Amino acid sequence: MDIFIDIDKWREIFGTLSRHKLRTALTAFGVFWGIFMLTVLLGASKGLQTGVASGFPRVANAIWVWTKGTTQLPYAGMPVGRKIRLQRDDLDAIEKDVGSVGMIKGQNSIGIWEGEPAYTVYKSNSGSFSAQGAFAGFENIQSMRLVSGRFLNAFDEQEKRKVLLIGERVKDQLFGKQEDAIGKFVTLSGISAQVVGVFASLSRDNAQQEEEKIYMPNDTLRDAFNQRGWVGNFVIVPKPGVDASVAEADVIRYLNQRKKIDPNDKGIFGTFNLQVERDKVQGLFTGIDTFSWIVAIGTIMAGAIGVGNIMLIVVKERTREIGLRKALGATPTSIIMMIMQESLFISIVAGYSGLVVGTFLLEGLNKIVGENAGLFKHPQADFKTAIAALMVLVIAGVLASLLPASKAAAVNPITALQDE
Repeated sequence: MDIFIDIDKWREIFGTLSRHKLRTALTAFGVFWGIFMLTVLLGASKGLQTGVASGFPRVANAIWVWTKGTTQLPYAGMPVGRKIRLQRDDLDAIEKDVGSVGMIKGQNSIGIWEGEPAYTVYKSNSGSFSAQGAFAGFENIQSMRLVSGRFLNAFDEQEKRKVLLIGERVKDQLFGKQEDAIGKFVTLSGISAQVVGVFASLSRDNAQQEEEKIYMPNDTLRDAFNQRGWVGNFVIVPKPGVDASVAEADVIRYLNQRKKIDPNDKGIFGTFNLQVERDKVQGLFTGIDTFSWIVAIGTIMAGAIGVGNIMLIVVKERTREIGLRKALGATPTSIIMMIMQESLFISIVAGYSGLVVGTFLLEGLNKIVGENAGLFKHPQADFKTAIAALMVLVIAGVLASLLPASKAAAVNPITALQDE
């Protein structure tokens, strides 16, 4: 029917390539190696991205705002040296007036920003642990997973329940490895509270420190430990579609106005923008992927040049045959298609082999490292990578065939028949 299912054409291709096995194999290896490198590099980059992303919270655009100093500039009749504190009414005002803010919650703490950790007792076991206020959905902005029990919920907040979410290291120290902590009461600096959940940290940097924390509803903590006069810090999530940096700037600007602080007085508020940190990491991986594509495509193009060279030799060796074909009525298009078919065959077979071998290597690596690979988790070549690699293969094959095909099409039948 057409050239790709013409058995005689395929016999010619295999016959031509079999006459130069070593040369064909070495040439095809260039294309194979380029696709293999592309698959492995992008798969390894994907594994690294997955590992790093697993340490980020599910809500990746949260912002933390706190106060960190006294005023250094006079403003609106107010003197320098004023100590600025965040208040609960500041939170309510931001929630009402700052349009870019989707959610804002307050956090107080014991033994984190200042003061001593909470001395915590269960039966004969005890330990000193930092405690921090939390709220419903808090787990989505923290790198944590639930080990047993439940997270804090909206009813805990509304009813100011004395309930606790404790880290695994707190649980092990107070209850041991075997005893179940859920439903048990502990004494936290003289305040009795019930354990409702145990969590493990997914943080890559300070998992041990995080698992030595205790969380309780923030208003419960403020009431129980006499912190009604201030809020330690705000946790903010922008509205959908709003960049975290925009919401951060809006909140700081609003607080400056509300607290009568000179906008140039930069040492008053501290902030941490999780989206900025995540964007930095994503930019790094984009650079890695770009570098992988550049290296791999360079290698593939080198292989394509090799394929083109071998096809030039094939055309030279078959000059008389090509001339005879043209003398018998073969069109330039059929001659071009014949050469392109041979070139595409070498490129696609070699490249597809590289894709398959690279994918199997990544799958084997994935099974070896499993879930305990730290920053490297689930390396894989995704569907988009496979499609892109196949497109590169076809392009490489076409480019490799252009020059030899054009030379074959330009053969003069009379001159070719005289060729020895």
